[in-house]
Amino acid sequence: MDYRHVEGGREYVGRLEHGGDWRGQIEAFAEEEGIDAAFFFGLGAVQDATVLYYDQDDQEYYPEEFDEPLEVTTALGNISHLDGGLFAHTHATFSRADGTMLGGHLDSGTVFAGEVYVRELDTHLEREHDEVTDLDLWPL
Repeated sequence: MDYRHVEGGREYVGRLEHGGDWRGQIEAFAEEEGIDAAFFFGLGAVQDATVLYYDQDDQEYYPEEFDEPLEVTTALGNISHLDGGLFAHTHATFSRADGTMLGGHLDSGTVFAGEVYVRELDTHLEREHDEVTDLDLWPL
C-alpha cells in the first residue's frame, strides 16, 4: 500500500441546494473554500441519478440512469484535483420506495434534500493516470 501521513484541517457541515447537482455542488464548495483535498459523507434524497459502473475487464465506465426519486442512504467520497479542476469522487447507495437498493459511482443527481459533512486534509492530491487500472488515482 502506498500512503502519506496527513492531518485534518477545517471541518464543515452543509445543506445542498434543492434542484442542484449533488456532486457539482460539492466541487463548487471546495473551489470556493480553497480546499485541495478532503473527505466527505452525506445523506438525503435525489429526484434522479446517473450512476457509473466501472467494468474492470473493459476498463470503461458504463452509465445507468435512474429517473425516479431515490433516498441517498449513504454518499461517501473524497475531493482532489483532476485535469486542472476539483473532482468530488463520490460513491453512493440509494433506496427505492420498495426498499430495494442500488449504488455505485455517482456521476450526477438532482438534489431533493442533502446534508453533508466535509473534512479538509492538509495536503494537495492530484490524480494521475494509472496504467494497470486505466483509472485516475492518487500517486502516493
